[in-house]
Formats: sequence, C-alpha cells, structure tokens
Amino acid sequence: MTKRQIMYLGCVALLVASGVGAAAPTQASPAHAHGASAYDVRPGESIQAAVDAAAPGAVVDIAPGTYYGSVTVTKPGLVLRGAGPRTVIEPGAVAGRGACAKAGNGICVTGTDAKHVGNVRIESLTVRAFKKNGIWASRTDRLRVLDVTSERNGNWGIAQERSTSGEFRGNTAWGNAESGIFLSNTTDTEAGAQDTRGALVTGNRLEGNRIGVTIRRLRNLVVEYNAIRGNCAGVFVVGDEGVPRTGALSVRRNQVGQNNKFCPKTARLPQIQGAGIVLTGVEKTVIERNVVWGHSGTSPFAGGIVLFKSIVGSPNTRNVIRHNALVLNSSPDLANRDTGEGNAFGGNFCSVSEPAGMC
Repeated sequence: MTKRQIMYLGCVALLVASGVGAAAPTQASPAHAHGASAYDVRPGESIQAAVDAAAPGAVVDIAPGTYYGSVTVTKPGLVLRGAGPRTVIEPGAVAGRGACAKAGNGICVTGTDAKHVGNVRIESLTVRAFKKNGIWASRTDRLRVLDVTSERNGNWGIAQERSTSGEFRGNTAWGNAESGIFLSNTTDTEAGAQDTRGALVTGNRLEGNRIGVTIRRLRNLVVEYNAIRGNCAGVFVVGDEGVPRTGALSVRRNQVGQNNKFCPKTARLPQIQGAGIVLTGVEKTVIERNVVWGHSGTSPFAGGIVLFKSIVGSPNTRNVIRHNALVLNSSPDLANRDTGEGNAFGGNFCSVSEPAGMC
C-alpha cells in the first residue's frame, strides 16, 4: 500500500469516527383510551381501530409485538408510536382500509389536493415485507418519520410525494427493492420540481437497497449525516427538463461507502453498481464534506461522485462539489460525464478524476 493510500485511509477513519403469517388482529377489542388524547394498542388488537377512534392530535402507543395489516392515517397531528424495533407491522391476511393499503403499502399517510394532512408523526417501530412501500406518504405537510426500521419491502422503504417540510431522522431502511428513502414531487404525472419548504433527511442508515436515497424533482431540502452503504448506488439526485428544475438543495456530511451491489438495467435506467453520489439533470446543488469510499463497478454511473446527463438529456448546471473526501474508488473518485456548464469542483481530497485535473 502506498504512502498516499495510507493517508487516504487515515482520513476516512478520522471522518467516519466523527461524524436487521398469523391471523389478522381481532376488531372486537379496541385500543384502550387514556382520556381523549392517548390510546394503547397491545398484541392481538388493531392499530387501525385505534387510529379510527382517535381524535386529531392524539397519540397511539403500540406495545412490543407483531401486528398484521396496513395502517392508514388521514387525521392531522396524529402520533403513531411504537416501543422500538420490537413493535413490528407486517402484511395481514385481509387488505387494509383505503386504496393505499389495498395496493400493498404498510403505513399510509394521505391527505387530499385540497387539504394536505399536517403534523403526523411515526416513530419507534418496524414495518417490513410489504408488497409495495413500508411507509407511503402523499399530500402531507410536516410529516415526521423518526427511528423507524423499514425492511425488505417490495418497492421503497420510506417514500413521500406531493408534500412539504417532511423530516426523516434516525431511520434504518435495508433490503428494500428500490430506494431506502424516496422523496419526489409526484410519482404518476410529469411536472416541474416542487419546493419542499425545507425537507430534511438526516441521521439515517440505508443499506442493501437498490439506491440508498433518491431525491427526484424537488427543491429546497437537505440530505445530511446519513450512513449509506452496500446499496447499488448511494444517493441519486434526479432531474429532467421540467421547470422549475431539480436543485437548490444540499447533500452534505454523509458517509457513503462500498455501494457495489449489482442492480440490472430497467426500462428507464442502465445497470447500477459502484455509484456513490450521482447527479442527473439538476442545478444549483451543493455536494460538500461527504466521505465517499470504496466504489467499484462498470455501470455508467460508477464512481465516487458522478455528474451524468438525465435520461432525457437534460444537463447538470451550476452545481458545486467541494471539500469531499473521496478514497479508494476504483472507478474515478470524481467524474463529470456531462456537458452542462458552470459546475464547480474545488477542495476535494481525491486521487483520480474524469476528466483529469479535478482533484
């Protein structure tokens, strides 16, 4: 090992140090109320029954145990709180209430176009093995998902669309077929990027998914202090030709390492492997003070931090990639595979770039 490689490894170590089928529940025993503001749910009882009985702003406390069936929340201010990882929600024999649950999602938080549901909080529980998404949120404002484990779901672990000011903190998403955390403007229509009004993705552990975090067609949010490892790609920031464009966001102080799982091509994307942080078709985004290491693969996206034109050919423009530590990526540490203008690279600790001269 060369002296320079030893220096790289020492830098990584310093920065990393700082910075894993029963019957449906009975409906006859409703959750126990503590006055008008709190409900307890115990094994064998229905979480959905407690949610339906609760007034807006109530707390539904779920005891340790395994609960079967989806849960739909449409009331503002509701808190759905487990007792930690041992509070587990899994698919049940009977589909849950509403289209979202019937589609195979675990926990659904849904508002309407006319009135977004606000201030819902989901915390301290595990949701796993659902056909679609572990947690699916649409038309929400100030949703908070805290200390949740979402594992082995058939699509996204934790996902949100058409929403503002969400906070996703301290969660673990692993083994999901698509992204561990997925935030988007919409998922079923074409539209310009949405202003999230300061959404935050922080302190999460994202492992063994297709992509750790995907940010698609959004503006004004922060992705920071996440540990992202063992996916096909670590972070994807995705835009297109729509107006407003994806951008005006930050990806900073994340640990992104060894995302070398192989994912075959899809109808929209080529194969993915060995990709750390990828920008496609975005503007005015800042990628800074991340530790990105150990990526290897032959995918067009392979590399530590990669700029790549979007699927429709929209370029990346006026992005800033600065003060990142990029170490031992066998594909280039930095790669600009785009023709966009105004992208700036500076102060990065790296060895190899494409084209040369950016390290």
